[in-house]
Amino acid sequence: MSRLTAVTQDTANAEQRTLLDAIQGKLGMVPNILKVLAHSPDALKAFLGLHGIAGSGSLDPQTRERIALVVAQGNSCEYCVSAHTALGRKAGLSGDEIAANRSGTSQDAKAAAAVVFAQVLNTNLGEVTQAEFDAVREAGYSDAEIMEIITHVGMNILTNLIGKATRIDIDFPKISLQSRAA
Repeated sequence: MSRLTAVTQDTANAEQRTLLDAIQGKLGMVPNILKVLAHSPDALKAFLGLHGIAGSGSLDPQTRERIALVVAQGNSCEYCVSAHTALGRKAGLSGDEIAANRSGTSQDAKAAAAVVFAQVLNTNLGEVTQAEFDAVREAGYSDAEIMEIITHVGMNILTNLIGKATRIDIDFPKISLQSRAA
């Protein structure tokens, strides 16, 4: 059960309603994470701004979802694993690719470098070795794309924190977390 109630059209003030209407118009739905963020219209606007900028970069939608999946799995955020599994499928990722991403790799060699780099960034809170940094560059990622990978990791850490701290009700097909290897 969510620790914060979702802001709905019935409970929203004018500013919240305007934001929720815009999200509904763009996505065709308002995910619960955004309904919870709507408690603070400024926090929601900041998130939407970051998400908008990150979504218009040079990384393809599949790579963005791969990053979200490895970060959500690494941070044990069931809401985000569920959401990004659905979004990954919509972006064209297969079930096997999603499973690989959640495990820290990819069936695509270039994408695997981005997923591995994202996992290291997340696990080590940004502390990466020169070799880890060089590996993503050698896989063919530009400096701009490397910065986008870092930005996506940060943005997904934020959503993982929100999902876990508030225990948002999952409004996507629920996907269980992978068990960690002993």
